[in-house]
Amino acid sequence: MQVTETLNEGLKRSYKMILSAQDLDAKVMEKLKEAQPDIELKGFRKGKVPLALLKKQYGQRVLGEAMQEAVDGAMSKHFEEKGERPAFEPDVKMTNQDWKEGDDVEVEMSYEALPPIPEVDLKAIELERLTVKPNDADVDEALANLAESAQDFKDRKAGVKAKDGDQVVIDFVGKVDGEAFEGGSAEDYPLVLGSNSFIPGFEDQLVGVKKDEEKAVTVTFPEEYQAEHLAGKEAVFDCTIKAVRMPVAAEVNDELAQKYGAEDLAGLKGQISERLEAEYAGASRAILKRNLLDALDEKFSFELPPTMVESEAKQIAHQLWHEENPDVQGHDHPEIEVSDEHSKLAERRVRLGLVLAELGQKANIEVTDAEMTQAVMNQARQYPGHEREFFEYVQKNPQMRQQMRAPIFEDKVVDFVIELAQVSDKEISKEDLEKAIEAMNDE
Repeated sequence: MQVTETLNEGLKRSYKMILSAQDLDAKVMEKLKEAQPDIELKGFRKGKVPLALLKKQYGQRVLGEAMQEAVDGAMSKHFEEKGERPAFEPDVKMTNQDWKEGDDVEVEMSYEALPPIPEVDLKAIELERLTVKPNDADVDEALANLAESAQDFKDRKAGVKAKDGDQVVIDFVGKVDGEAFEGGSAEDYPLVLGSNSFIPGFEDQLVGVKKDEEKAVTVTFPEEYQAEHLAGKEAVFDCTIKAVRMPVAAEVNDELAQKYGAEDLAGLKGQISERLEAEYAGASRAILKRNLLDALDEKFSFELPPTMVESEAKQIAHQLWHEENPDVQGHDHPEIEVSDEHSKLAERRVRLGLVLAELGQKANIEVTDAEMTQAVMNQARQYPGHEREFFEYVQKNPQMRQQMRAPIFEDKVVDFVIELAQVSDKEISKEDLEKAIEAMNDE
């Protein structure tokens, strides 16, 4: 196939490719000859049908396939000889639309090439890793938060009215049209006011009640209520208030520790210390990764594929617009304008994406099947009861698998570069780590 360059500007490329009618015919005959041993026609033994007859019978069927194979082969040979990789799937179109059998095939191929990534001495990169060790005050603060979340309740003084957040212990009987209904009664039921665990409006009417008071609560079941015989109906619940209790933080003791799966308080403190250390390490790594990416962004400079930058800028603008307009769920909104800030951020992302891909490829870094399986399992936990469906969805969706593979690959490349770089450790306080995280998020 004859290939002629028609455009070479920056990373933009365009080529005219001509497949002669003679070469196309030879390709058709070659494919027919390959199939000949398996073909039989009336009057001929299997494998003995003349090629001329096969061409008359099947030539039109294999013509398009032969044409496609010839173009694909020419493209592969071109990229191999040029040593280039396209940023996107090349745009390939037939230019002689009035083509008929016996004519040459004229094809135009256009694409943007991925830029060559310059070599950089990764060992010359200097980074600082922040380290924080949990102290007793950090552990005590976390313990206090646990105690508060594992709150108990104690009786209020006699005659004190129930407030939102209090627990009331009640006996109740629910009636519709004066008749008690199944499932509408209970004794010694502990209800936290404001928990929204009962029918809308029920808990609100118990705010202000006192111990030993009797209260008739009137509510209307929602139209979509799961029990069809109650849906949309008005009900009256006769309630007897047996206790009014105020929330109090649980005591920090062995009993609290056992609620969280530890043998005793010392064991719980050890678990908290380990968890805090892991949290601090995660925050520290996020800062270290950002600093590494900043360093790579400064060290690497090369031309970027315009379409990649434009596409990334549009995606950034779209994402930020939705973050600023959370009420708009779909894409029925005005066209979002791409700003200079969006384009600048897109250039950084594209540049770093190409750099990390190149570094990972040269270092033979791959995402293993075990790592992908673990990632899928972690994400599947977000859909309790539907884990199997999520697994099947990921298996059938290559784009989803790529979205999950990309951050794993990126982190592995980042770890690889950090191992090569000069990294010094600096111990700081939890407060200073929090300030560093805030500063990073504000950039």
